[in-house]
Amino acid sequence: MGITDLIAAFLQGSLEEAENGVLEIQRSDLAQRFNCVPSQINYVVSTRFSPERGYIVESRRGGNGYIRITRVRVDHQTALMHVINSLGDTLDYPSARAILGNLFHAGALEEGAAKMLLAAVSDKSLGAAPKEIRDSLRADILKNTLILQV
Repeated sequence: MGITDLIAAFLQGSLEEAENGVLEIQRSDLAQRFNCVPSQINYVVSTRFSPERGYIVESRRGGNGYIRITRVRVDHQTALMHVINSLGDTLDYPSARAILGNLFHAGALEEGAAKMLLAAVSDKSLGAAPKEIRDSLRADILKNTLILQV
């Protein structure tokens, strides 16, 4: 397990134990704990605790800088509508996988539906389309299929 995974697992565990689903931690303390540079902490937070994964992240830099991570818990319909409304005109496959995984873990999609949607928006399924329009097609497919789940 790499340092990124260790930091992410620590933050996830701390978040699960935190009151009200909000974790506030100092970037420098976390960097010291894992013997890494603060930018490594920033990388983990930005890639593993993003809005499409169901988190709100606030941070303040400086001597008393902190990172506040909040797990967003909403009802299934609200979660689906939030994702639909936040999808742009293009969507790459890793982002689609993260979004569908989050919807599944939040209980907004059943496992079979999430897997089917993931297969539908995969590069293999979109293989007949030119590469330059696949991300656009992926976004359209995901939006329209999620609308049917609301």
